[in-house]
Amino acid sequence: MAKDVNFIVDGVAIESQSGAELIWNDRDFFTILYKGQSFNGEILNRDIENQKLTLKLNHREFEIRKKFELDALIAELGLDKVKIKKLRELGSPMPGRILSIHVKAGDHVKVGDPILSLEAMKMENILKSDGEGIVKRIAIEKEQVVDKGQLLIEFE
Repeated sequence: MAKDVNFIVDGVAIESQSGAELIWNDRDFFTILYKGQSFNGEILNRDIENQKLTLKLNHREFEIRKKFELDALIAELGLDKVKIKKLRELGSPMPGRILSIHVKAGDHVKVGDPILSLEAMKMENILKSDGEGIVKRIAIEKEQVVDKGQLLIEFE
C-alpha cells in the first residue's frame, strides 16, 4: 500500500487521500474523478524551481506544493519567515520636485505604503516603502526641489 503524500494547498498542509482517478486530456488539462463526481482542471503555472503548481479546478485557483522533510526543519529553525527590512532613512532616487507627502511624523509605514510623490522629467513617481518603520522626521517640504541622494525622510 502506498504511503500518503503531504502537500501544501494555498498555504495549508493537506494529507493526500486515495480513491481519486486522474485522467490527462493533454499536457495542461485533466479530469479528476472522485466519489462519483467529475472535476475539470488545468495547470496554469509550473514553478519547478520552487516545486509549485498553480492549478485551476472547477473555476477555482489553487497553489500546490509538495511538502518535504526539509520543510519541517526550515520551519523549526525559523527560516521560513519573510524578513522585512527596517527602514532608517529615505533618500531621493533622482533629482526632482516633491509634489506631495503621504506620511507625517509618527506614522507607521509598512511595505508597499506610498510615502511621497516626486516629479522628475515631467513624470510623477510615487515612492513606496520597501520596509517597515515609524516616521521620525520629514526633511523636505511640498514643492521643494531635491537632488539625487538627498535625505527626504528619517525613520525611528
